[in-house]
Amino acid sequence: IINIKYRFNTLTRLYTVGIVSIIGIGFTSAIQNKMRISNTPLTIDSAFAAFKPHVQTFWNASYFYVESTGIPNSHAMMYGISNHGWQQQVPIPQCYKGTNAWPIPLSPVISNSPIPVDSIHFTRGAIAIAVNGVPIFNVHTNTGVDSYLDGQLDQFGGHCGRADDYHYHIAPLHLYSITSASLPIAYALDGFAIYGSSEPEGGPMLSLDANHGHFGTNGTYHYHGTQNAPYMIAKMVGKVTEDATHQLIPQAAASPVRTENWTPLNGALITSCTPNPNANGYNVSYQLNGIAGFATTYSWSVNGVYSFTYSSPGSTLVKTYNGFIPCSINNNISFFTL
Repeated sequence: IINIKYRFNTLTRLYTVGIVSIIGIGFTSAIQNKMRISNTPLTIDSAFAAFKPHVQTFWNASYFYVESTGIPNSHAMMYGISNHGWQQQVPIPQCYKGTNAWPIPLSPVISNSPIPVDSIHFTRGAIAIAVNGVPIFNVHTNTGVDSYLDGQLDQFGGHCGRADDYHYHIAPLHLYSITSASLPIAYALDGFAIYGSSEPEGGPMLSLDANHGHFGTNGTYHYHGTQNAPYMIAKMVGKVTEDATHQLIPQAAASPVRTENWTPLNGALITSCTPNPNANGYNVSYQLNGIAGFATTYSWSVNGVYSFTYSSPGSTLVKTYNGFIPCSINNNISFFTL
């Protein structure tokens, strides 16, 4: 364990950071040497600028960190998740902050044996962080299915996990409407940028390699997001560690609040996910087999008490859960409203 000072906006704090062992091998020595150039923190930071203060950033000598609640402030969530695709999970803001922020390596190293992002590897946790602070997971779920083709995702490519944590499973190409085509829409947790359908220097996307990326004109590797499979990353180009649960480490962790083992709700179609007027909860409305009047309405207190009301035609169930104390990013919590 070593102590490292880092800059957090204009403040300097002291944190304890664990030494993480990284495994993997490089492409070829020539390419590997070419890629031993550190990312510039200010360059990475510019990609997140459009979403501040909803997202905050800081860095030390090894990592660039992204703080967020995982809730987008640029679009609505959950609308359109259909049939057997909804596992009855709902979005709760997470505390991806401080020592639980998202880490992006500042000195990524190319592997000569990239690990596939498929139905076997990286099926748990995130593989990238979008510039709006939303984590991006492998398109394959822990059951091995393509979540996009299976109808599990909303109109922006997201849904909620077992911890009621919202995340994407495909490239967030819609972020180009807020940022610039010359900026990344996300960063992979191996340290390499992810662009959309344009090259950072301008012009259309050039041909992609087997990893779903290529070297740019500046000699730096980057990925591209596309509308078709593999959508974003086919193989992890950078040296990374995959743990025994098939999760890339290090990464931030979500905290579950509800204790039930929710299962897919066959016949469900989510019709809206609306924040309440107090900005401390949501109403998720859905149809079941074509019948309206179903909803999960919930809110949280500053003390970490989460109140849920499960409504269906003719019945209501109220449950309370003791969970984590909600946090804010830079004392700012914002929600997208229709």
